[in-house]
Amino acid sequence: MKIYDTQRAPNPRRVRLFMIEKGIEDVEIVPVSLLEGAHKQPDYLQKAGLANVPMLEMDDGTCITESLAICRYLESVYPEPNLMGRDPKETAIIEMWTRRAEMMVATPLMMAVRHTHPALGVLEKQNPAIGEANAESGTRALKLFDRRLAESEWIAADRLTIADIVAFASIDFARMIKFRPPEELTHVNRWLEAMKGRESVKIAL
Repeated sequence: MKIYDTQRAPNPRRVRLFMIEKGIEDVEIVPVSLLEGAHKQPDYLQKAGLANVPMLEMDDGTCITESLAICRYLESVYPEPNLMGRDPKETAIIEMWTRRAEMMVATPLMMAVRHTHPALGVLEKQNPAIGEANAESGTRALKLFDRRLAESEWIAADRLTIADIVAFASIDFARMIKFRPPEELTHVNRWLEAMKGRESVKIAL
């Protein structure tokens, strides 16, 4: 298998973190430069269907994009350590928090970076007002996660799961625009420091 990857973007980083946490080492990594437009070249588009990264290419030539779909497939092929649910109840809870993390935190913060960071003007027709509104939306959503993390070490279970990876990858990506969760969100900030201390995060920079 091959993973088509780009270094700075948060969605590919989700997959890198997921793979490192699982100890997956037998998948070839193929670098893709977004700034050079490699994801828009005909040969890549023929495989991916969209100018999206990451992309997983299976041994039989099947290609899938969307980071969570890729993680779901990898979870099936490499079931341990479990990051997406051990039983129907836990799987549903992890899915719920992963969805919340993606819709309420990850997407707004990614949009904030894409619309306000000068270097990303080559990728986006930027509108700073859109970026600022999304940064505010993502910040508001973190209050929910702070309440959750007041009662749990991790977002969705008694251990790190895909929900933590999704939330962290985008919060950390937003450092590009000097974003930090408000200091009063003490539980989010405690969790964030715990994530930063993980070996997978250090490797997947």
